[in-house]
Amino acid sequence: MSHSIKGRGAAIQPPNRYLAVHCERDLDQIEWDTEYLADLGRPPTQYLPDNSQSIVAENDSPDVGFRYSVNPYRGCSHGCSYCYARPGHEYLGLSAGLDFETKILVKHRAAELLREFLARPSWRPETIAFSGVTDCYQPAEREFRITRSCLAVAAECIQPIGIVTKNALVCRDIDLLSQLAAHNAVRVGISITTLDASLARVMEPRTSSPEARLRAIRELTAAGIPAQVMTAPIIPGLNDCEIPAILAAAREAGATNAAYVLLRLPTTVRPVFVDWLERTQPTKAERVQSFIRSTRGGCFNDSTFGRRQVGTGNLAEVIADTFRIRCAKLGYAEKHAPLNADAFRPPRATAGQRRLF
Repeated sequence: MSHSIKGRGAAIQPPNRYLAVHCERDLDQIEWDTEYLADLGRPPTQYLPDNSQSIVAENDSPDVGFRYSVNPYRGCSHGCSYCYARPGHEYLGLSAGLDFETKILVKHRAAELLREFLARPSWRPETIAFSGVTDCYQPAEREFRITRSCLAVAAECIQPIGIVTKNALVCRDIDLLSQLAAHNAVRVGISITTLDASLARVMEPRTSSPEARLRAIRELTAAGIPAQVMTAPIIPGLNDCEIPAILAAAREAGATNAAYVLLRLPTTVRPVFVDWLERTQPTKAERVQSFIRSTRGGCFNDSTFGRRQVGTGNLAEVIADTFRIRCAKLGYAEKHAPLNADAFRPPRATAGQRRLF
């Protein structure tokens, strides 16, 4: 079994499916070098430039609630072992394990590229999600402020934006979010997976605490910015029992809508999560894995559209019913109104041919 690495969710580097060669450390030869071994337990976060030439991604998945998204970063140092985005690092020649949370690619030109996209004559404004993959308010945002620069462009254009984050840093940008909220052009989803601070520290090691996330909902709501709670992911046998308490706490904080996603373990996410589970929850690991398989037709994952977000089977139905009934009792809205795109105005061009009208 692997050993925990302080401040990290993953402790392994699963083989990259797209590479023919995989390297393993031979630590038997250096067992005497305590300083080197100690350094292995403190891997630093590296920030690498991402020279992408576009910033707005488009998807046509029928069970994803948005068509367009912006991801200012690749990889995420929040360190959630269950993150479905981990396999994306394999396309970069890296690992879905420790690499995903220690090698963060930064899209320094994101705001410039977003401005160019919104200036296209063909753009018909609709909601753009921040972020569809990794968290746009992860720790890197404190230093690079890429998300804020993109929000500044959106606020200038009154471009409708939907945000989902686990980080209370979102409150830093209330000034820009308020400008969009004045036109009903923004919604913020705060992801809360547990109210147990000790569980959150090992499950999501570099995210904001549960209390800080509830405080973020209160601050956003007080500023007139619509907030919803995302109980995602629900991990059967680990945090599903907290659904009523999370929904009640978020509603008291001001959340008006709620949604959930059942745990997904595609490809190389599975070994990272299972390793984490066996290391940190040894008495629950076997039971949790059994429950997960019971919601996925006997497997760890089912990628079928319509089923991948909510699962199947008796336990999945119990979770869905619990969520629905609690939301109704607490007065959550069944659906949120679409964001307003009528106030959109194209950004002023900074180069090339300008608009005549």
